[in-house]
Amino acid sequence: MEKTNPLKVALAQIAPVWLDKAGTLQKIEDQIHEAGKNKSDLIVFGEGILPGYPYWLALTGGAEWNTQVNKELHAHYVSNSVTIENGDLDSVCALAKKYSLAIYLGIIERPLDRGGKSIYASLVYIDKQGIIQSVHRKLQPTYDERLTWSPGDGNGLRVHSLGAFTVGGLNCWENWMPLPRASLYAQGEDLHVAVWPGSDHNTKDITRFIAREGRSYVISVSSLMRVEDFPPSTPHLEKIFEKAPKVLANGGSCIAGPDGEWVLEPVLHEEGNIYHTLDFSRVLEERQNFDPVGHYSRPDVTQLSVNRERQSTVNFKE
Repeated sequence: MEKTNPLKVALAQIAPVWLDKAGTLQKIEDQIHEAGKNKSDLIVFGEGILPGYPYWLALTGGAEWNTQVNKELHAHYVSNSVTIENGDLDSVCALAKKYSLAIYLGIIERPLDRGGKSIYASLVYIDKQGIIQSVHRKLQPTYDERLTWSPGDGNGLRVHSLGAFTVGGLNCWENWMPLPRASLYAQGEDLHVAVWPGSDHNTKDITRFIAREGRSYVISVSSLMRVEDFPPSTPHLEKIFEKAPKVLANGGSCIAGPDGEWVLEPVLHEEGNIYHTLDFSRVLEERQNFDPVGHYSRPDVTQLSVNRERQSTVNFKE
């Protein structure tokens, strides 16, 4: 094996055109074009960037029952969400193939296999051939997210080969869940992707923690969100602005190395692609004294069982 086996990564720290699928998709494609022209191997976008995070829930009394404000904002959100089966990501897949560039993209998914009306915070992996290899629906929406997102399943708990690396990913606070992390470690993960809606208060601790626990690189990618990123056409925008701070998400994208130390400290308030090159040999160096699913594990004492069946409410037999 060569002493180094570099992987160039791009952290796409951008703001969505909030709840505007077409506008946000254009921004995503612009970042992919730039990363491709810069010969990147992987580009990562934040949680639910397409078409955005449901900030209104914390700003408009999202838990109030049966209000017209919440109903209309939810309907607008669902209308701008992503149905993969309808080809909503075809242009992104085409760019992945054009530039031979793998992509992790956070979407709000409206899947037909669950009736096409409920939505999920999903993390999509597209390989360098432009093929969608996994769609991981967030297992447990966090707190007020449960008012708009549905709970996912284990189907997307998968890893993928990327150069010398084995890459896997989780959405936001899923990264705090020990057993989903362990399921990725057990599949050989050595490059962990953690996606967030934004802000260093999410990324500054867990990024280094997972890196040290897994003896892996960890890439955390967050979005930005400022008051100017709300389109004027947003339903009930005046009500949202009553309590919205000027900055709702400050970024905080970062990278930790396999020793748990910073490779790239959290970047705040800067919009655009952030580039870094990773050296695979660092993984093997740190696995010398600890490997969570290899020489420092006891499968005869503890084992994890994972159900990766895609869940549905119906099973048709013709």
